Amino acid sequence: MGAGGRMSVPPEGKKSKPDAFQRVPHSKPPFTLGELKKAIPPHCFQRSIPRSFSYVIYDLTIASLFYYVATNYFHLLPPSLSYLAWPLYWICQGCVLTDRDEVFVPKVKSGISWFAKYTNNPPGRVLMLTVQFTLGWPLYLLFNVSGRHYDRFACHYDPKSPIYSDRERLQILISDAGVLAVTYGLYRLAVAKGIAWVVCVYGGPLLVVNAFLVLITYLQHTHPALPHYNSSEWDWLRGALATVDRDYGILNTVFHNITDTHVAHHLFSTMPHYHAMEATKAIKPILGKYYQFDGTPIFKAVWREAKECIYVEPDEGEKNKGVLWYNNKL
Repeated sequence: MGAGGRMSVPPEGKKSKPDAFQRVPHSKPPFTLGELKKAIPPHCFQRSIPRSFSYVIYDLTIASLFYYVATNYFHLLPPSLSYLAWPLYWICQGCVLTDRDEVFVPKVKSGISWFAKYTNNPPGRVLMLTVQFTLGWPLYLLFNVSGRHYDRFACHYDPKSPIYSDRERLQILISDAGVLAVTYGLYRLAVAKGIAWVVCVYGGPLLVVNAFLVLITYLQHTHPALPHYNSSEWDWLRGALATVDRDYGILNTVFHNITDTHVAHHLFSTMPHYHAMEATKAIKPILGKYYQFDGTPIFKAVWREAKECIYVEPDEGEKNKGVLWYNNKL
């Protein structure tokens, strides 16, 4: 969900084009998680229920305002303006209701699909990105696409899925009940107001939310400069640092700054989002070259990453086979 009142962390200086591909160090960092935590003001770890709910109320207020305007005034517009107003509503409402990212695990070369060599071209990338941003989120929930590999079928709606621990299974049942209740509510709305009304008011923003959830997750974990590790080399701290902060402009604020404080989120996932900006500023001097920020415009970054980052593998001739880098040679 969106939020207000927070500024993006500016980069130390505008990066030159080659710097975007300057690899992040993959050796064990000269600092510890404890040292990073000590650099952050203690109040950044304090959670406030009233403050947290204030963001929920703020977001719901903005979403309700968009809904009110769309359902009470759009029908008064001339058809030509109505065709512009509804997509604008979908984008604005979808941005406000976007609130988090999800798991993304890069594929090794042996794990990429057989058709990858046929889509490794501009038309193919357009097709794959379109599918990814429209169906990617439902596919992740239903089939754990792009998620961690499990020995058996994994579905986020299945309480017995290997994704969850025993203490989480009741929570999934409650969540499933909520999904069914919303589905039934949408059915009743469609009966009362028509399918077109539900698609315009609910379906359009939902597609935008789906697209942003996938986009944000994809760009936070996909970058030519980021190392990835297999089990022989992985440790928690280096794994947590294998992410990149991005600049979405004004949307950084709308998205609760999940876009430009993701490194801090990886390191301290229970920290309230409204302290993440301050924490990021505090740890950047310690992280040094281990901190990755890329201010490349988002549309340009999506296209570049889709072209350059198809799978991960060790560098050719590298003795250490536990460190993997993105490659696009098929």
